[in-house]
This record gives sequence, C-alpha cells and structure tokens, in this order.
Amino acid sequence: MLRVGFDLDGVVADFRTAFLEAAASILGHDAIKRPSSPLPDFDAVSPADAKRVWKVLTETPNWWLGLAPYEPAQIARLYQLARRHRWEVSFLTSRIPTTGDSVQFQSQAWLEAYGFYLPAVVTVPGSRGEIANAMRLDVVVDDQFLNCLEVISASQAKAILILRVGDPALEQQATERGVAVVHHLEEIIEVLLQLQDVLPQRRGVVMRLADWFTRKEPDSHMLPMNPRASRPIPPHKGR
Repeated sequence: MLRVGFDLDGVVADFRTAFLEAAASILGHDAIKRPSSPLPDFDAVSPADAKRVWKVLTETPNWWLGLAPYEPAQIARLYQLARRHRWEVSFLTSRIPTTGDSVQFQSQAWLEAYGFYLPAVVTVPGSRGEIANAMRLDVVVDDQFLNCLEVISASQAKAILILRVGDPALEQQATERGVAVVHHLEEIIEVLLQLQDVLPQRRGVVMRLADWFTRKEPDSHMLPMNPRASRPIPPHKGR
C-alpha cells in the first residue's frame, strides 16, 4: 500500500493564475508586471500589495472553490488508480481561511467536483517534513523545492518536485539533492504506478530513481468507483 501526500496549490490547483487575476483586478495590471516583461509575474507583487489582495480574498466567500485545475482529467484518474491499487492519498495545504466554509471543506468539495471522491485533506501550517514523518508517507509531491528538502531531511519519504515552468538550474539542483522532478501531474501518476511495488518492500532503504519500476495487478474486491452513487449523503434536518 502506497501512502502519498499531494500539495494542492501548484500541483493540482492553479492558485497562481487565480491570485494574479485577483491582484490585477484589485491593484491594476501594472502592479503585477516587472518592467522587463509584459507578462504577469507572481514575484512582482510587493508584500504590501499582497496583503491588500489577501484582505479581499479572505473576505470573498469560499474563494478557494473558484480555482481552476491544471489537469482535471488526471485528478479523476488519480482517484480511480488510488481506489484500484489501494493507495492512501492525502492532500496537504496551508491555504489561508476565507469567509464561508473552512479551508478543509472547500478543498474537499473542489476535489470532489473534479472526480476525487471522499478526499482526505490535511491543513498543514508547519513543516512538510514533520507532516510526512508523522503520517508515514512514502511520497510527497510539492511545487516548492524547500518543502521537498524538508521532506527528505525530516522523514523517509521520497519527494517529487513539480516544475510547471521550466527551470534547468533548479531542476539540476533538485536532482542532485535526491528530489525527483516532473512537469505534469500525469508524469507523477506514472511514477506512482512504478513505485507501488518497490517502496512497500524497501521502506527505510536508500533507493535510486532507477529502482522505480514494475506494476501490480489491482484487487477486484472493491466498492463502486463513485461511492456517492451507492452511498448518498443522507438528508440533514436542522434542529
């Protein structure tokens, strides 16, 4: 059984675009561009301006529900494969609360909307390495290199860095430190399919990326893929 932790923003949800669109609306387009580039740039938003944007976002009911997915079909595929191969998948997030439902509930509802039913969402304001160690995760997927370093330093989990924008220098630095690098969620799923037999047998053993191979036939004794169809949420009557 493979235990996997996925960061939400930057891995499955496109927080960057949503934030920049909000910043452009609140601050104006010039405030999110560097002088040397006509394109919106996340790093061009000053800390003071970011604080202004966050004030608006936190007052927007259920803002997190409006984020677009990077690869919607792969979210549903991840769910199906997790069910088939009995992976334990957790989604990790340090999202800032907004008005409306809790961050956890908004994240769960968002994932279900794209086909990942009954998702386990863990809000993690602290170190990803400590969380990976406490949850005994085998693999953690993140879009921040520092988070990946925390994971491999504080736990026995393997870290996968997703770089949606090419950065050869960072990619080399990551691989030299033992962090795998991919560019799409689809690639991550393929890696997990290769890892599912290797890791359970070699937990705690140093393993090279070349060891990521082989697949396993799924267990056929499972509940329906859509548990909501056969086990609908019962109606709730308020007191």
